[in-house]
Amino acid sequence: MISNEMAQRINTQINREMYSAYFYLGLSAQAETMNLKGVAAWFLAKHGEELAHALKMYRYLIDQDARVQLSEVAAPASVDGGVLPMFERTLEHERGVTATINEMVDFALSAKDHATNIFLQWFVTEQIEEEATVKDIIGRVRLFGDQGQSLLMIDNELAALAKQIGQGAATAA
Repeated sequence: MISNEMAQRINTQINREMYSAYFYLGLSAQAETMNLKGVAAWFLAKHGEELAHALKMYRYLIDQDARVQLSEVAAPASVDGGVLPMFERTLEHERGVTATINEMVDFALSAKDHATNIFLQWFVTEQIEEEATVKDIIGRVRLFGDQGQSLLMIDNELAALAKQIGQGAATAA
């Protein structure tokens, strides 16, 4: 049985996941205004992934007979300066999410909550992938630049990645 403290931590994380979805939706809108359809599609696909993460945690609480407590989702700040700062802020954000997931795992282990520890391992693995993907994008933007033909190439690559994310989300659901 899940403890009230663990359920509260998961509820807090549900809010963080909803914020992440909102964060990515905002970045998608910014990319749209820059006429970067591929970047916008990638951020929009990430928005959907984050919603799925929140729902996965929601379902876990329900399955554990714990109370789901939704709270207000803060509005994310816009990111100024182009594509590179958008992805740098994304990496910073994902590292913060990784830290909170790791804190929940630490708590589950200290509480000997084996079911929650096992449940959270999926998120640990997901965060490794999330950070690696964003670091790769940042590396490519730094290598090729975020203007002209280089930006067009990156925009096209992110459009293709967005389709893969969307297909993966459809398969997981």
